Amino acid sequence: MFLEVVNLDGILAIHKEVGMTSHDVVFKLRKILKTKKVGHTGTLDPEVSGVLPICIGKATRVSDYVMESGKTYKAEVTIGVSTTTEDQTGDIVEEKNVNENTWSTDDIRSTINKLEGEIEQIPPMYSAVKVNGKKLYEYARQNIEVERPVRKVFINSIELISEISYDNQTCKFEIEVECGKGTYIRTLATQIGELLGFPAHMSHLIRLKSGGFSLEQAIKLDELRQIVEQDKLQDVLLPLEYGLNGLEKTTINDEEIVKRIQNGQKIEKQLIADHQFEGIFVVWYGNKAIAIMDTYEKNNALYKPKKVFL
Repeated sequence: MFLEVVNLDGILAIHKEVGMTSHDVVFKLRKILKTKKVGHTGTLDPEVSGVLPICIGKATRVSDYVMESGKTYKAEVTIGVSTTTEDQTGDIVEEKNVNENTWSTDDIRSTINKLEGEIEQIPPMYSAVKVNGKKLYEYARQNIEVERPVRKVFINSIELISEISYDNQTCKFEIEVECGKGTYIRTLATQIGELLGFPAHMSHLIRLKSGGFSLEQAIKLDELRQIVEQDKLQDVLLPLEYGLNGLEKTTINDEEIVKRIQNGQKIEKQLIADHQFEGIFVVWYGNKAIAIMDTYEKNNALYKPKKVFL
């Protein structure tokens, strides 16, 4: 039986540890916080650690927008071996010996730079992408190969951040990647290998940033238990507005317009801002976000509320 906590609304930046699924984190948080309304903002594989923003209470309404925000990862790439899962957990598919004379550091750096901007990726067979209503990893476990949809993703930046090491006829190095939604870093590792002409896989991954939250802000579950026991949850629980930081915003001061928005009414564009917004945006009143707005599809001169918060 869950005990609902009054006014438990906001976002927590959780440091998910290796060995846990994102659903495990949600399950444990429901117990720690004694509330049902808890949702994550996109999954992290069990073998991946890093920041996982969690929306609680009314903040679950902005989880989609947190998921849309960019992410930053630190990954180790191993050149010379490819695997079934494109990471260190899979079976070896192909091996090709690498030595210190194969490339220079500049060769690897220039190769990595070719993957900046919009690129195409084919999701790994061991992934949760659905084809014909079934997840790809379900096909993979049955040894069924299916045609996977090509998707476009955006790599804001990719940088070599370590020395290049050679061991056991493989080459390893670390990269830092800032990317948009839907990017598979393990697939990115295999793409680096393809450009170099060698099999490759991602051998380690940690998420440094997600939804505007950094790993430095993130709290491990054991730490959170202590914080809750000390009745200091409000010190780390951030308001739902933090989940909207990636959206454009405007502030209004007219109480009548605020009431109209709160009632779900459409508003003339010139009453909201002196310029037109291309997509969705947030309307603030004082220090609170009151709604996410968008252009009304039936009348281009109006904005309509998509979600109202107050």
